[in-house]
Amino acid sequence: MADQKILCIGDIMLDVTVLLNRPIVEGLETRAKISTQGGGAAANVASWLSYNKTPAYLVTRVGSDSAGQTLLAELDSYGVEHSNNLIPNMNTGVVVVIVGAEGERTMFPDSGANAGLGLSDLPDLGQFSAVYLSAYSLINPQSREGVLEIISKIKSANLPIILDPATVGVLMEVGVEAANGWLQFIDCILLNEEESHFLTGKTNPIEAASELLKSVNTVAIKRGSNGALGQSQGGQLVQVEAKKTTVVNTTGAGDAFAAGFISVWAKNGELLDALESGIEFAAKCVALVGARPIDRT
Repeated sequence: MADQKILCIGDIMLDVTVLLNRPIVEGLETRAKISTQGGGAAANVASWLSYNKTPAYLVTRVGSDSAGQTLLAELDSYGVEHSNNLIPNMNTGVVVVIVGAEGERTMFPDSGANAGLGLSDLPDLGQFSAVYLSAYSLINPQSREGVLEIISKIKSANLPIILDPATVGVLMEVGVEAANGWLQFIDCILLNEEESHFLTGKTNPIEAASELLKSVNTVAIKRGSNGALGQSQGGQLVQVEAKKTTVVNTTGAGDAFAAGFISVWAKNGELLDALESGIEFAAKCVALVGARPIDRT
């Protein structure tokens, strides 16, 4: 088995980032700084993992277009292993990210060729120690059946699954009951306070963690400027503070957190160490434009 290689399942996207320094006035021109970067939750996690010397393999799909070729080349530059599924007559996934003056972002995704993941996309599972799964691929109705089959095969291989439930905006497409139903397959869930409230109805993150632990073994809740907390079944609640940093753009911060957390948790590391690693990665990400490390050396 490769040393602690992580299988990442989910979307790869072309992020078109629009940085604003003033409010949008509808119907009028608003000057902005616009750039393009690789994105998509699973691709971001794989990139941060590989950049920080944890081997990662990304299962995903791109269109047979120039954007797809560019995104796969970018994965190569980070050292991410990946499938090469070029889907004809489909565009590569694109998300437009509007970033306000305070660094908060609003996203407009088009999943494109990401839709349709299935068992045929899986590599040999014997080389992996854990699996990161982005719920975007579960929420997408064109991928859901195939991803549930993938989950079944992963569970048969006794690999732990770490789930990021995506955002409340897309979770609302499937509803609370369906989203909670997926937790029966999951070993660890990484989510923010808003998502924990959506899934449990609890506004207090400590109470939300307690509720989620009825379904999964380990919970980690990201709390933005308040740091993060986590707990495993039968264990003590642990909390860590956020790191002080200059917030340029919050896009990808949760993905960076996931990579930092997984790089420790998948090696059976202490939960506190995993949370601190996640916080460190997230602090690096929010100081950047884009969702991936800039320096790939």
